[in-house]
Amino acid sequence: MDDIKELSKRHRDVVKASTAFTYAILVSVAMNFFWTPGHIYSSGITGLAQLINSLMTKFLPFQLSTAILLFLLNVPMFIIAWRSIGHRFTVYTFLAVALSSIMIKVVAPESLTHDPIICAIFGGALNGFGTGTALKNGISTGGLDIIGLVIRRKTGRSIGTINMAFNAIIVLAAGAVYGWPYAFYSALGLLVNGRVMDMTYTRQQKMQVMIITSRPKTVIDSVQNRIRRGVTIVHNAEGAYAHDDKTILFTVITRYEMNELKAAMAESDPHAFVSISDTVKILGHFYEPKP
Repeated sequence: MDDIKELSKRHRDVVKASTAFTYAILVSVAMNFFWTPGHIYSSGITGLAQLINSLMTKFLPFQLSTAILLFLLNVPMFIIAWRSIGHRFTVYTFLAVALSSIMIKVVAPESLTHDPIICAIFGGALNGFGTGTALKNGISTGGLDIIGLVIRRKTGRSIGTINMAFNAIIVLAAGAVYGWPYAFYSALGLLVNGRVMDMTYTRQQKMQVMIITSRPKTVIDSVQNRIRRGVTIVHNAEGAYAHDDKTILFTVITRYEMNELKAAMAESDPHAFVSISDTVKILGHFYEPKP
């Protein structure tokens, strides 16, 4: 049993390390093939690194590359993550950021197009897919993600407002440096980035599940063996067609857990009626696994 656990742990480590490398490749291509040629700013710390690089190039006799700035700006985030989140999490975050900085320097810039709309869309899509894949596999890409995790753990709240304000500053800076049309192009890139990231990273997408079954105990056992979720039971329901006794079960899962739910239902009661709907907001405790 210990050998199996050790093997599983090593497998997870390999997956996380390969995911960090994949993210580094994607963000370097987004940066060197699309964002830089199109004068498009990314979101968060990456966008801040681009902004500082642009300002240094414009106003100072010396400059630091975006790759170096990206790493330096994340150093305080590493310290916060090490103290407040976890050592393993910090190691993989460091790996993702370090590889990103290296690959941005290593991957040769290629101006496929200077069209800012194309650059915004494809750069945002690549970065969104890379970030979503990283988060899906339990690693962070640094920056505001770490602050968000710390605040959510301590207060249960998100930093959506802070994120929007930070990115608004980046967009305005794009307009000030390159001209106001580029502010809109950068905003377009941010929208694409966020949309693709949401499509890829499904752990934060909540779904309400209603199960109507005649085998509640079996269903509950099967669901909770596969997914760590609470279940609310409504007894004494009645089917209107056959007037047989039914039990209604309610739970909330993430979209990431959908396949586990399907497997649990097929195993416990394949004839149950299951209704699933997107949940906009949850008040109260909702378990989230630690990264």
